[in-house]
Amino acid sequence: MKGDALGSSGNEDVVCLAGVTKRYGGRGAATTALNDITLSFERGSFTAVMGPSGSGKSTLLHCAAGLARPTAGTVTLDGTDLTSRPERALARIRRERIGFVFQSFNLLPELSAADNVALPLRLSGKHPRRAAVTAALDQVGLAGKRRSRPGQLSGGQQQRVAIARALIGSPSVVFADEPTGALDLVAGAEVLGLLGSLVRAAGTTVVMVTHDPVAASRADRVVFLADGRIAGEILRPQVDAVAARMAHLADRGQVAAAATARTEPSW
Repeated sequence: MKGDALGSSGNEDVVCLAGVTKRYGGRGAATTALNDITLSFERGSFTAVMGPSGSGKSTLLHCAAGLARPTAGTVTLDGTDLTSRPERALARIRRERIGFVFQSFNLLPELSAADNVALPLRLSGKHPRRAAVTAALDQVGLAGKRRSRPGQLSGGQQQRVAIARALIGSPSVVFADEPTGALDLVAGAEVLGLLGSLVRAAGTTVVMVTHDPVAASRADRVVFLADGRIAGEILRPQVDAVAARMAHLADRGQVAAAATARTEPSW
């Protein structure tokens, strides 16, 4: 298969990237963030994406989620080609079929937990039922906090509200960008346990970008990136194995940087 390819074991794929390349900048100063990547995510799977700083992790997530258009290649969601859709149609797909969880929670401080959860449906022109919002909050253990505003909640509780918001529309996939980065160890472990239970109990597909080997070890699979290319994967990951692979990638990057510096002119 062309490019860097990691596929599935034959189960149904929800998101597929085929030959995806993403460049930024003009022709004279272009930066290649992703380089000809082919990768898929199975329905009901939990995948962590890791790599050194600048490896293309966030760009991969943004392209897979339809937040950025690749320079080349295609991204499909449940068979729908996202790269060919006009922006208005793409925005509707993101609202209705994709859930997002971010490190900074992105909750509106003036809204209650319930109203924050209901917001994506309201933005889609729908009128969420109270029972559906309560069920989403109950799914993350916060049914009793529906009237609380973000400032009245702990960081872990705010992230759980954000997860309930991501789930309210029954998305095909949830993308999580460093979901435990702003949390302490206990709250982070609770959020990771919740994401894992969603995969096992509800068949939700989760794709998580993280720098933390402990967080990555809670996933079914870890995909590694380096210099915009796939640098391997680990199935059923253990913390030590993930940490060792990340250390190897970091060392390799330092060697490459040193080699580049030696070849650059001194003037």
